[in-house]
Amino acid sequence: MGNGLSEQPSLLSTIPLFQSFHIAILGLDSAGKTTVLYRLQFNEFVNTVPTKGFNAEKVRVSLGGHRSATFHFWDVGGQEKLRPLWKSYTRCTDGIIFVVDSVDAERMEEAKTELHKIAKTSENQGVPLLVVANKQDLRHSLGLDELEKLLALKELGPATPWHLQPACAIIGDGLRDGLERLHDMIQKRRKMLRQQKKKR
Repeated sequence: MGNGLSEQPSLLSTIPLFQSFHIAILGLDSAGKTTVLYRLQFNEFVNTVPTKGFNAEKVRVSLGGHRSATFHFWDVGGQEKLRPLWKSYTRCTDGIIFVVDSVDAERMEEAKTELHKIAKTSENQGVPLLVVANKQDLRHSLGLDELEKLLALKELGPATPWHLQPACAIIGDGLRDGLERLHDMIQKRRKMLRQQKKKR
């Protein structure tokens, strides 16, 4: 029996290398992180309960233009006692998805604090950040300009590429677009890191 793969070099050469990404999904409790995860995985709404630890799922996502990528998502509980563990999940991560509840104006300051804390740790310097403004379908949801100000996204500095994506995790609106933006930011960063290595 010969190796069937050796007969199809053209097939293999079309598969892009390094198309697997480690992504941490973070945010305060009740922001909709697990709903985001399972919407991406099953493309349907899954009723969820508060995450006591983490959910890990490997999801292949088509990104348009015949592109697809495999994402290893780590959805980590957002209760206060679990937040110190976030650092363990963002170590060596390719990107961070931070989910905010667009209706919960009272906790936006708390969300901002946690977002900046995780984005500014030394290991996460330069890691692309997708901020998912969830629950945009609800009447009292805050607009993107307001969320950008309340979360002080411009204060993250030039080292951290970020994108604020309006979304509704229950029906999936905006999630694929956000993931495409995150994928592009990750690819850009990988290219830059490769160029820096060559210069050394």
